[in-house]
Amino acid sequence: MYLLYLDDSGSPLNPTEEDFVLGGICVFESQIDWFSREIDKLATSYPGNPEDVEFHASSIFSRREAPWNSLSIDAARGVLKSVLHVVQSSYATTRLFACAIRKKSFTGQDPVELAFEDLCKRFDIFLSRLRAEGENHRGLIVLDRTTRETSIQQLSREFRKVGTQWGVLKNIVDTPFFVDSKASRLVQIADHVAYSVFRRYGSGDAQYFDIIGGRFHEADGVIHGLVHKELGRVNCTCPACLSRRLARPQTPPVP
Repeated sequence: MYLLYLDDSGSPLNPTEEDFVLGGICVFESQIDWFSREIDKLATSYPGNPEDVEFHASSIFSRREAPWNSLSIDAARGVLKSVLHVVQSSYATTRLFACAIRKKSFTGQDPVELAFEDLCKRFDIFLSRLRAEGENHRGLIVLDRTTRETSIQQLSREFRKVGTQWGVLKNIVDTPFFVDSKASRLVQIADHVAYSVFRRYGSGDAQYFDIIGGRFHEADGVIHGLVHKELGRVNCTCPACLSRRLARPQTPPVP
């Protein structure tokens, strides 16, 4: 079984933020322990019980709480990059997924629900590709408990019964599980993935995204694991948009 751990970055209701991101990491069930141990190793560098050190990306970046408030700006940025380097150097089967939404393009729509529906279908397609290659795997989605638990569980039940706008989900079992991020190193990693995408699209700061950019699910030259939802982005050169544009058949010039 593959598990997709998701977390969000940005607030759907904050008018000062243009973007909302839902993103995370997809791992095979037997590899969860390795990721947890690698993050535990990073935690031993800070005072107190390593198990009590939560790697929350925005808190590290802002240095607003212990133990991050004792770090210099460069040291805090280094912590963020250390977590992302764990992802970058992990198993070949590790895949990342994220949906970045420019909120003003979807006025009246809930960006959390919009992103969740999109990623559910992308995860289902990823699992379908594996099954077509002879790997008989199902998937399960795990989210941080601070995400909107009730509405997402209801959405998931509806998707399984009647499908998303792209069709019925065939490979995802059960409704999503919600866990406390403090107790899950994989949710903490998902938080860093979402935050790196949020910084890339919201602030033009790609130093974190570039560490993991090559780990988003890709097939046939198209980055399927990353999507940028913004109306009028015809000439967007972000990796997600550019890979799709380059993959389209080119119309020959009129003689």
